[in-house]
Amino acid sequence: MLLSLQRESSVREFLLQKFPDSSNNFPSWVIISFVFVLLFSTLVSQFIPIVPRKISEVQIMGYELNKFGFTFLAVSGIYFSKNILSYLYYAGTGNSKKWKVFYFAASKIYFVFSIILMVACVVKYFYDIALSVAFDLLVGGFLVLFCFKLIFYFFHRNDILPQKWYYKILYICTLQITPVLVLWKILFF
Repeated sequence: MLLSLQRESSVREFLLQKFPDSSNNFPSWVIISFVFVLLFSTLVSQFIPIVPRKISEVQIMGYELNKFGFTFLAVSGIYFSKNILSYLYYAGTGNSKKWKVFYFAASKIYFVFSIILMVACVVKYFYDIALSVAFDLLVGGFLVLFCFKLIFYFFHRNDILPQKWYYKILYICTLQITPVLVLWKILFF
């Protein structure tokens, strides 16, 4: 992606790139989002206790979803609906011009998260770590990354969140915390 969409830039150049100097932001954001969803689903699917009966009863041409398929569909559905609702939030609050800067900044942070997830997948699959210890590390790591992402959004130099404090609280509660809780409910209960 960095070779074709970002004009052969390095990872450092991509992460330090300013919005006016950037190009191909939307395709980069879509690719980074898909890679993030794929890696997140790969890592989390190992901790899913079972696929719900109603989901496993649905068979298409004799095939049914395994843990990875169920996790991938749940994560991608919630992630992409969250992005659509984020766009509607920005358009509804009169900040549609900030939307491009927002997904530009979001693509950078999810790029870093994807690299961290790649390392976590390699560690999980190639090193013998007890499942309970790995789950505790996974939850702790995601809480740290989630808090870092919120701080990054709050203090971004381009001021990507709306100026009014109640819009910021609305965004954090409805489009950051709620999707995580819904995903947790779908996958683990």
